[in-house]
Amino acid sequence: MDVTSSNIANASTTRGTMVNGQWEPYRRKMVVMEPNGTSFNQILQGQIQKQSQSQTNMQGVKVTGIVNDQTPFNLVYDPSNPDASTDGYVKMPNVDLSKEMVDLLSASRAYEANVTSFNTGKSMMLKALEIGH
Repeated sequence: MDVTSSNIANASTTRGTMVNGQWEPYRRKMVVMEPNGTSFNQILQGQIQKQSQSQTNMQGVKVTGIVNDQTPFNLVYDPSNPDASTDGYVKMPNVDLSKEMVDLLSASRAYEANVTSFNTGKSMMLKALEIGH
């Protein structure tokens, strides 16, 4: 959610980083993840070989890095902008606000679902402890 928030906050930043003595707009950041424990391929092979789901070790994912999105910058015609080229075009960040909002809402909903699942499991364990009384 932090990376998405940063992308939204910098959606209009025309001076993000200095490259070869020239300012470049902010580049959209993306999170890179990899499986933590068993890979998808190992789980798939286990299912193909008819292993039970309990024999696979699913542990989620972990963040391995944050990279810049290399899609081209958006060009906007604004000759009055101090960052405009001689043709009057300004390079704007490659951030799509609607996509970022969808990503932010998806991450928020996934977090809420995980919290709800955890609380339900905790509640079930507490009820199981009451059975013996």
